[in-house]
Amino acid sequence: MSVSERLAELGIEIPNVVPPVAAYIPAKVHDDLVFTSGQLPMVAGALPATGKVGEGDDHVSPADAKSYARQCALNAIAAAAAVVGGVNELSGVLKVVGFVSSDPEFTGQPGVINGASEILAEIFGDAGVHARSAVGVPVLPLDSPVEVEVIFTRV
Repeated sequence: MSVSERLAELGIEIPNVVPPVAAYIPAKVHDDLVFTSGQLPMVAGALPATGKVGEGDDHVSPADAKSYARQCALNAIAAAAAVVGGVNELSGVLKVVGFVSSDPEFTGQPGVINGASEILAEIFGDAGVHARSAVGVPVLPLDSPVEVEVIFTRV
């Protein structure tokens, strides 16, 4: 099954490529690899939330942050597909690096970044299983709660 067929089966639409917020490009090809820049969870040009992930009313909840990590992964697919000629030119995922803007007491970064890992595995199957880092940081660009970068393989 092609990637586009799997996306249709899952009812997932890949978003438009998020324009860079600084001096970089969204993705770059090197041999059979596609490296994405860090992707924020932009939806229709805006962040769905800002702030630190943690417990309490003044924080982004871990469950919401996990859904934002999922959106970051979809944005990474869009960026990668744009430089290789479409989603069907992507064959799998090698590595995911996820950053979580964390309250100092929050230690659930792996659970948050599972949002990205799980959707990549759903879309790419066994080829979507990857190596990964999940890192807590004090702040991210635009006060985003999460940021994800992905290294894809290509056909």
